[in-house]
Amino acid sequence: MKKIIALLLLAATPGIASAQQPASLTLDLERVVALANDSSLEAFRAQNMYLAGYWAYRTYKANRLPSLTLNLTPAQYNRHITQRYDSENNIDVYRSQQAFSAYGELSVQQNFDLTGGTFFLATSLAYMRNSGSDATTQFSSVPVSIGYSQSLIGYNAFKWDRRIEPLKYERAKKEFLYNVAQVSETATTYFFTLASAQTEYRMAKENLASADTLYRIGQERQKIASISRADLLTLRLDWVNARNTLQNKASDLKRAMFSLATFLNLDKHTQIDITLPSRPANMEVPVDEALRWAHANNPRILQLRQEIMEARQNVDRTKWEARFNASLSASIGFNQVADNFRGAYRNPLRQDVVSVSLSIPLIDWGVRKGRHNVARSNLNVAEISSRQETNSIEEEVIMAVSDFNNQRQLLGSAEEALDLSIMAYDQTRQRFIIGKADISSLTLSLNRQQEAQRNYIAALQKYWQDYYRIRRLTLYDFGLKTTLSDKFDFTGGTLR
Repeated sequence: MKKIIALLLLAATPGIASAQQPASLTLDLERVVALANDSSLEAFRAQNMYLAGYWAYRTYKANRLPSLTLNLTPAQYNRHITQRYDSENNIDVYRSQQAFSAYGELSVQQNFDLTGGTFFLATSLAYMRNSGSDATTQFSSVPVSIGYSQSLIGYNAFKWDRRIEPLKYERAKKEFLYNVAQVSETATTYFFTLASAQTEYRMAKENLASADTLYRIGQERQKIASISRADLLTLRLDWVNARNTLQNKASDLKRAMFSLATFLNLDKHTQIDITLPSRPANMEVPVDEALRWAHANNPRILQLRQEIMEARQNVDRTKWEARFNASLSASIGFNQVADNFRGAYRNPLRQDVVSVSLSIPLIDWGVRKGRHNVARSNLNVAEISSRQETNSIEEEVIMAVSDFNNQRQLLGSAEEALDLSIMAYDQTRQRFIIGKADISSLTLSLNRQQEAQRNYIAALQKYWQDYYRIRRLTLYDFGLKTTLSDKFDFTGGTLR
């Protein structure tokens, strides 16, 4: 990440004066977007938000695999007074007792998604030594035990997790791509803000040079009474205004350059020179295709699907909980107890455990039924909100595509107007120099040329902002005909 910036700075800065002079970079729109996605604080934040979702999904996947657990109590000492029955005297007495024990168990568990149950395989060993008048030592072993536990009601949490968790991860990935596309959109705004400031500064310099030349020409022509004193004063006023404007535009340029450098996480004093992108190739974005990709990729739509699925999960859970709770646990294995370690594993005895538990609500004053009704109402709200939000997203996509397709034509018109204004100003300036045009015509022509330059940059900015806006809403690259998700997976987690 930082290596790209370091190489750019080293390539653009003289080796001897690098410690004294600020770095200088020449950037086009593509490089600004790449640096923003690579090094900006917004991109770093988006990446960490994605990693949180990624590790949550990895945790879900890990829970589907067998787990091996070792439970140990290496040493436990207990010294206390306990109540005992004295059979000879037929009374209860208090006696001091000391006991040392240790315990260890190794178990393997595997969740079974189809039924929602859990298989387990375990082996354990326990040791106990009592001190005192009746000192004893015992070992208790369970060489092997295999079992299964299962909820007997219809709700299966594993089944719902298998539906929801992959969708949550897909949404996390699409949110990351959405945020990166938003960073690109923001970078475009900063880029054209600097491009506009740079153009304004360049025009101000040209205006000052032109005003100085015309003023000197006017002085010579006033000597021969070719222009009036008022026209000469007007030319001097233009020269003074041009000088003041240049100072203001220099301040605006510095501010815009500082903002872009800060956004790209570059040194604040980096000198950035902007290269405007050429007129883009003709590219038509079909509305139907944009809507299709928005439905497939937009993270907000995926979030709505997740909310509906979670609401359905809650309805299913409360429906079964409103009836009764029941669970089954069964295991089969061997166990033995002896006063030595070998004896604890000799001739083990059969051990069978079967447990069925029930919890039947007899009177709960409608609490469980109320929870189920609340869950159903929340599901209805989620479905209605989903339709409303989806319609809003579709409307935004349609308007973005319409603006983009119209902007292509407006950009062509702005480029043509710029060419015409430049030619008109050049001819008017030449006519003024030879005395065939007055100062008003020259000023009007110059204003038209500068306005045409501003309009062209604004049209170019609007085109690229609309382009990245559609890219953000659909997560689809209409130039390369591929989804950003496919590009992300193919490049191993980058968008280059």
